[in-house]
Amino acid sequence: MTTLSPCLPARSLRPSLPYRLIAGLVAASLPLVFILLWSSGYVAGKLALPHTGPMTLLTLRFGLAAVVLLAVAAATGAPWPRRRADWGHLAVVGLLMQVLHFSCIYFALRWGLSAGVAGLLIGLMPLAMALGAHLWLAERIGARQMLGLLGGLAGVGLVIADKPLGGAWTAYAVAGLGLLGLVAGTLYQKRYCAHMDLRSGAGIQMAVSALAVATVAGPLEGFAIDWTPELVGAWLWLGLVNSIGAFSLMFIMIRRGQAGQVARLFFLIPGVSALMGFVLLGERLEPLALAGFALSALAVCFAAAKR
Repeated sequence: MTTLSPCLPARSLRPSLPYRLIAGLVAASLPLVFILLWSSGYVAGKLALPHTGPMTLLTLRFGLAAVVLLAVAAATGAPWPRRRADWGHLAVVGLLMQVLHFSCIYFALRWGLSAGVAGLLIGLMPLAMALGAHLWLAERIGARQMLGLLGGLAGVGLVIADKPLGGAWTAYAVAGLGLLGLVAGTLYQKRYCAHMDLRSGAGIQMAVSALAVATVAGPLEGFAIDWTPELVGAWLWLGLVNSIGAFSLMFIMIRRGQAGQVARLFFLIPGVSALMGFVLLGERLEPLALAGFALSALAVCFAAAKR
């Protein structure tokens, strides 16, 4: 009489080869999906801003994302922060990564900054992250990263070299402040909020962000909204796909690896944003600006490459 091998149940529970292939493909595609979703936010914002003010658009965006995320957290029994300090940390991340970052970017877009140039400035995040980690977390910044930082700044200089003086420079400065908000929020998230539940944590961040921008949107813009199909489509995309999808993927990848590795994905965002702006918005870049894009991308690649 034959007996069943004690190893048989263990082998029967092993995932099948097609399942493992699909799981591996999904994991490998996360960075590509993240880049596409994040880059699309600049184009969607540019489409929506002619129909409402920046702070009002952010109130709609953050409010929709907060309602969905909080409902998902409640329906799925997600754990909530137990300490008051954890609530405070989530609020700080929301104010930096959401409010400061996107309010600056949206004002810059409204003042004439193209979607591609906005993506270029945010594409410097890997180098800014390295510099921020050096100043705040006392992490060593190597010669390769320093050269990459200088090259990236030189590329930005080429992009804006032939721009006229006046309001355009204000847009660049404000967008640069938005980059600082994104970097500071990412470092703060990694240090203080890495182990908090993604559903409840993101819901709290969005709720705090919605309240913060709403307090400014009322007095400054009067919540004036021109409800066109273009605005509604951009709002739904920003609130559901960009705010929830892109940031969820970002936090998932941060938890699976290092913040610096995730930040290196941002060097692809300028080119993707510029391509989307060209196709959907008809934005054009001069040869000098294209050279600046190429220099910045090469600089970030050089800084991120392994020795």
